[in-house]
Amino acid sequence: MHLSKTNPYSAACASRSLIDLIGAKWTILVVGCLTEGPRRFGELAARLEGVTPKALTQTLRQLERHGLVLRTVHPVIPPHVEYELTPLGHTLRTPVEVLLRWTDDHHEMCSAAQRTYDGDS
Repeated sequence: MHLSKTNPYSAACASRSLIDLIGAKWTILVVGCLTEGPRRFGELAARLEGVTPKALTQTLRQLERHGLVLRTVHPVIPPHVEYELTPLGHTLRTPVEVLLRWTDDHHEMCSAAQRTYDGDS
């Protein structure tokens, strides 16, 4: 197991807010979309079925605040805003891809376990 310089299990740990952000409902999917290149808000909203404008805005703001996403306003009329991963944000590409691949490879087994647990099988 990797030895950490921090103790994320401690509520006082500085890395805890970052773990909370990465584990938030929409973060992995937003980062996954942005690994494909810069996207406008509407493009992200259309790609992420079920996300509300409020949830997407909050997720993007938190990713920007932590230095993972860059928000660029292009000076045109109407305003054109794009979101893209920063170099730091791109370091999440591999972990996100691994996690998405894991869910794709294991969702059927997890669904079967849920059915067994719920007594549906």
